[in-house]
Amino acid sequence: MRRHGQFEGCEDAVQEAVLAATVQWPAEGVPANPRGWLVTVASRRFIDQVRSDHARRERELATAAEVVPEDVPDTDDTLVLLFLCCHAALTPASQTALTLRAVGGLTTAEIARAFLVPEATMAARISRAKQRIKAAGSSFTMPDGPEREERLRVVLHVLYLIFNEGYTASSGSELHRVDLAREAIRLTRMVHAQLPQDPEVTGLLALMLLTHARRDTRTTAAGDLVPLDEQDRAKWDRGLIDEGMELVKTSLAGPSLGPYQLQAAIAATHADAATAEETNWPQVHGLYLILERIAPNPMVTLNRAIALAETEGPSAGLALLSTLDGDERMAGHHRLLSVRAYLLEKTGDTAAAYEHYRRAAKATASKAEQRHLESRAAHLRP
Repeated sequence: MRRHGQFEGCEDAVQEAVLAATVQWPAEGVPANPRGWLVTVASRRFIDQVRSDHARRERELATAAEVVPEDVPDTDDTLVLLFLCCHAALTPASQTALTLRAVGGLTTAEIARAFLVPEATMAARISRAKQRIKAAGSSFTMPDGPEREERLRVVLHVLYLIFNEGYTASSGSELHRVDLAREAIRLTRMVHAQLPQDPEVTGLLALMLLTHARRDTRTTAAGDLVPLDEQDRAKWDRGLIDEGMELVKTSLAGPSLGPYQLQAAIAATHADAATAEETNWPQVHGLYLILERIAPNPMVTLNRAIALAETEGPSAGLALLSTLDGDERMAGHHRLLSVRAYLLEKTGDTAAAYEHYRRAAKATASKAEQRHLESRAAHLRP
């Protein structure tokens, strides 16, 4: 991007270089400078693409003859690319989708599942976003002032979605993708270093750290899912918890209150409990209630139903879940089915719980979640 300035063309060229590497490196060996090899090959592919564009003959000749600058700094441009994808010319939904694709490395299918929309819809949205950035003629530099503030909220949402996909993968054989979760944390630390006084940036980083602290206890040695109330809390990462707790205190001390601060406070409440039985569920429910009011979302209501069931009983939780039945985004969603199954099991309606566990297992693309739900169903088989 720094050398040629064309977002879509550069993206295609890099993909071509990576494809070439997957073919050549296994046969010829990994080059001494893999990154330099990729950059060189991508630059050649980019120039080839320009030369083949007959409709832009004059510009292609100029680009092909241009000498690549020797003094291009070897820096990490990930954060710059992150803000570029959140360009003001795009809608918030398109900003998020494009960033997840270009920066987070998620597939179109994974992004579609995160947005609860069909894959074809998401593919078209990402394609339109690329064209709009190209038409806007934006530069590959960090925005500043009001423009940076405008893009920041979308950047935080993107980082949140990347972390969620890393913490609980929407598909595949593994429950989590640690590489994605760590990358989301790394990027959020970069944003926090630039904006340490922003309470929502601080809250998001705290939320990630407190949640990521549980990663080693969320699965068995065989890769099976371990629910939160069954995890060995003594094995949670105490260093991440301590850092996250301090960040939560800092974020809540500010004059405003946002969704990431509230979610971080919920994570802190769980981290503060030595055992599952000691969890302060009334506090968790109260925080979800506030979160539901300032940032309404069906997943927030779903989580509040679990907390409500812990404080007022499973029937109360089921009553709250029923309010989501008319939400098209949640129709047939495995999380709604699995939570309902769990609460039905709590009421003693094992037959209905069994059916919902089975339906939930069929609705998820995550093999780890699928195995867990099938196991729960098997224990209730009539």
